[in-house]
Amino acid sequence: FRDTEFMKLSSRIILGLSAALLLSATPSAAATLGFGCISNNSPANCTIAEAQLAVDVTDAGGGQVLFTFTNLGPAASSITDVYFDDGSLLAIALVNNVPGVDFSQLAAPSNLPAANNASPPFETTAGFSADSNPPTQPNGVNPGETLSIQFTLQGIQTYSDVLAELSDGRLRIGIHVQGFADGGSESLVNVPEPASIALLGLGLAALGFARRKRI
Repeated sequence: FRDTEFMKLSSRIILGLSAALLLSATPSAAATLGFGCISNNSPANCTIAEAQLAVDVTDAGGGQVLFTFTNLGPAASSITDVYFDDGSLLAIALVNNVPGVDFSQLAAPSNLPAANNASPPFETTAGFSADSNPPTQPNGVNPGETLSIQFTLQGIQTYSDVLAELSDGRLRIGIHVQGFADGGSESLVNVPEPASIALLGLGLAALGFARRKRI
């Protein structure tokens, strides 16, 4: 009897800690990923891009996931193309532009520039891209701006599946950045952060388990 009660208490503690960790990540349980430069046209520009560009991955509900690209600034730079490589994504459901940002689905070029420099080479999934409309750099994601792209997921795939794929590389996100002060451009791919993503995924799994137990 004592062992059973102890197991129940331990389960409650684990679920409580997991829930607290999940809720403390952000109010919307977003996972934030940075980017690593693969083109290296200019080490200085790569340093700028890696320091101030990021993407938040959020559960949008209803079998959809939201990717929000952010340029924290202050250095001149503009995300002008966004690409997605495989994973549980089914189709782009929405491209949400804020004032000063104007993106449309299907980027040109159709694949991430310098894609072969990634390991393995980055291969954009058909239809999984967007770019800024002319004028390209002013309509991109400049310092202080954001861009949100919402995807519908395949079948019974979930937000947790997307986090797992971002963690192990089955899903990758590429960006092409222009508008640096010297006129250069760079390509970057998201940098997996297995520890933070796994922690968030653990919290989601624990909460899902708790919900199932209540049914």
